[in-house]
Amino acid sequence: MGIIKEIRIKGAARSICTKIPLIGMLTFLAAVKYTYAAAFTFDIIGTLSYVQTLLMQIGPILSALLFIIAGIFYALGQLFPSYQRASFHTTAIDIIIGAIIVAVLSFASNGFALASTHLLSNLTIANAT
Repeated sequence: MGIIKEIRIKGAARSICTKIPLIGMLTFLAAVKYTYAAAFTFDIIGTLSYVQTLLMQIGPILSALLFIIAGIFYALGQLFPSYQRASFHTTAIDIIIGAIIVAVLSFASNGFALASTHLLSNLTIANAT
């Protein structure tokens, strides 16, 4: 019993030691991002309009491609034993869910962009007064 506890303590200490550099790196990246964002001003409405156009052009193609890839995963899963087939089917379902989300976002991007543009313009007018 004592050996198992020592191994668990060593494992926990090792995971903490690997997390400390990661926390430092994330702090550094956040500081750099804050400095970069403070140096420039971005046109939020222009950025939203660009994202809307991008989603409207690439979204349906990406969604169709994801459905095809999900079908390929499902078909490949039929070739393997049951324990591997379940993994392939789970992956295929996950890809189908992603394809549906991409399709919904690409078709609704116009409404999202319009609503967010109105919201941002109202907030800008309210803050200017």
